[in-house]
Amino acid sequence: QVQLVESGGGLVQAGGSLRLSCAASGRTSRSYGMGWFRQAPGKEREFVAAIRWSTGSTYYADSVKGRFTISSDNTKNTVYLQTNSLKPEDTAVYYCASRTRSTGSVTRVQDYDYWGQGTQVTVSS
Repeated sequence: QVQLVESGGGLVQAGGSLRLSCAASGRTSRSYGMGWFRQAPGKEREFVAAIRWSTGSTYYADSVKGRFTISSDNTKNTVYLQTNSLKPEDTAVYYCASRTRSTGSVTRVQDYDYWGQGTQVTVSS
């Protein structure tokens, strides 16, 4: 089992920044990678960013490319999502997730095995 706890969400004006954190505990050695997803009211959960441990490769949704950065501190078992130039349309609950499989897609909700409880990000215009 892997436990994930997100933090760092909040209310910010458009153009502002937030750094989201996801602390992992438990059997983290079995993780092949981590991802960030978000879900706005009335919408499906969507991919935001991901990192693959084996290669260090990072992946981003087109909507956040150039504005968001995923990174990790392996000594703390923590993954971060730096969000810059925030827009009102970035408002959502942000979730981190861990995947234990090497196959599948880093962008698919179904290919992740463990999820955090989410942290709310609200961007005012």
